[in-house]
Amino acid sequence: MNETIELIERLKAILQEGGEPAGRLQAAVEEIAGEFEALSCTFHRAIEDHSFLELIAQTGLPPHVAERAVRIPFGKGMAGICAERREPVTMCNLQTDDSGVARPAARDTKIEGAVVVPLLIGGEVAATIGIGKSREYDYSEGELDALEQCAAALMSSL
Repeated sequence: MNETIELIERLKAILQEGGEPAGRLQAAVEEIAGEFEALSCTFHRAIEDHSFLELIAQTGLPPHVAERAVRIPFGKGMAGICAERREPVTMCNLQTDDSGVARPAARDTKIEGAVVVPLLIGGEVAATIGIGKSREYDYSEGELDALEQCAAALMSSL
């Protein structure tokens, strides 16, 4: 719990620094990826009457995957399904998943343990945050809660 509080304080400090908002958000997602020992971190916000997710900041995605992640319909891919269901979507190993949740291009990330967590405001999805690790991984409830708090910190800067 103390680690989460410290992370949120670091994120708030990053997000209050000078410079461009996009640069601060970029630094914040890099901080989150580092804290969780993740290869990637994505932050999307809901747009267009909560039917699409818009990529706000990311680190670690190959360029062709990042291009596809710019605008995601609810219900498509891990982030879209997370938004549609309003609950975390996890995969112990994205590379071997055959559920159909992960899009084929997601395998190009070389990520195995992946999770996307929604941020709900007033019962609606306001944003999603996702991280991916280079190895198989099962995320704990504490980690899911910490990611939701990270998403709230990022969203407060928009």
